[in-house]
Amino acid sequence: AARGRVPMIIFDTPMLAADSYNYTRGFAGWDFVRGQHADRYVVDPIPTRLPAAPHKLKNVAATHRYLRNTAFRRSEDDWMAAQTLRRAMAWLERNRAREDFVLWVDLWDPHEPFDAPDFDLTRYADPDYRGEEIIYPRYGRPDYMDEAERDHVRAHYAALVTLVDRWIGRLLEKLEALGLARNTLVLFFSDHGHLFGDHDLQGKPTGPLGKLYEVTTRVPLLIRHPGGVGAGRRVGGIAQHPDLLPTILDVLGLPIPATVQGQSLWPLIRGEAEDVRECAVSGRYSRLASEGGRAPAGSDAAAFDGAAGIATAQEPLTLTTRRWAYLSPAEGGGDRELYDLDADPAQGRNLIAERPDVAAELHAALVAWLEGVGMPPGRVARYRRGERSAARDPLLPADTPLWAIEDGRGHTLAFTHRGAAEACLGPAVPPQAARETTLGRLREQVPRALVDMHDQYYRSEDLL
Repeated sequence: AARGRVPMIIFDTPMLAADSYNYTRGFAGWDFVRGQHADRYVVDPIPTRLPAAPHKLKNVAATHRYLRNTAFRRSEDDWMAAQTLRRAMAWLERNRAREDFVLWVDLWDPHEPFDAPDFDLTRYADPDYRGEEIIYPRYGRPDYMDEAERDHVRAHYAALVTLVDRWIGRLLEKLEALGLARNTLVLFFSDHGHLFGDHDLQGKPTGPLGKLYEVTTRVPLLIRHPGGVGAGRRVGGIAQHPDLLPTILDVLGLPIPATVQGQSLWPLIRGEAEDVRECAVSGRYSRLASEGGRAPAGSDAAAFDGAAGIATAQEPLTLTTRRWAYLSPAEGGGDRELYDLDADPAQGRNLIAERPDVAAELHAALVAWLEGVGMPPGRVARYRRGERSAARDPLLPADTPLWAIEDGRGHTLAFTHRGAAEACLGPAVPPQAARETTLGRLREQVPRALVDMHDQYYRSEDLL
């Protein structure tokens, strides 16, 4: 902005404007399309009916809120992605004569709730499916869904991706129609992937279930230079989100501040370099909030990105090179994992025992990276010691009280509060009363019983 470029953001992601996050700061203007996800928007007493049994939904309250927000939707134009991109196209048309501008368009979709127009869903769904519409599947272990339900969730996601793809295409066509494509740098990227039963997990689980595999960390980055630089090339170098800012500054010929941690990708785009970094490190916001490794329950972080986990759990980190992916919990976080991405891109064979030499090299690189970005020494030490111990600390005491119900399909579901268990009773499960037990007793009786913690299912054997 100080150099005369007008920065504008148009978004439907509620967290960018919610409460104290202030992600709109620095923009000359911002336009917030209301009603996405759990946006506190419509409070009218509109009757809403859950599309699936409560025990299958990650956030029942957020699902009800989303259904109220979208109750008056009548056509494709009313979907959030369509509304947001139509506003972006209108802004471009009104501002096409500006010499310089920066427009950030932020879409929540194709995030949950996975809810696309029926004509898009029909393209992917089994026409014989008669089950529930699990548009916001609970995170963690996916045992609560049968295979037909899991396939239908994937169909919902594919349909939502199709909707977003169609409207992104219309935005690019608008750039062409306005004559802006010839002098506009376009970047398309996402923040994370999503697990749909991959690695026996659903969603973006955290804690010990939160290991970041390729399906979660390898996200799209497409760059279109108006002069055609690098056109048609697939670049193999490693990139991370902090690299986007220095890349944009470099393309524009602006100085890159010394405080910027990322690396410009411009040499990769021009074909002048094969790599600008040796590795990438991926992790969620660390719950190691203090030297003791404890974070307050119900923290703002949990509210921001739908965190589902236990405040004392150690968040695993992933270090990725061109060939290897190394997954390392902190001390007490359990087993490490190592994958050869050339031979095993789906990460099905853990080589941690077969290639200790590679694991040691990558672990040293991870610790060096943590030190280099200024992580407090006490926290770095937890990850350094993680190399020497595969032991996993119990996440909950064995005497933790639980209330259990049966889902009618042979699965036991347990909750840390009686009210949470009783909220899942209803027509979708057999008539019953929630029975009180303890985690230790449940672990002995039903090792694969699902235990809900903050809308994330663990198996009882995961917790002890």
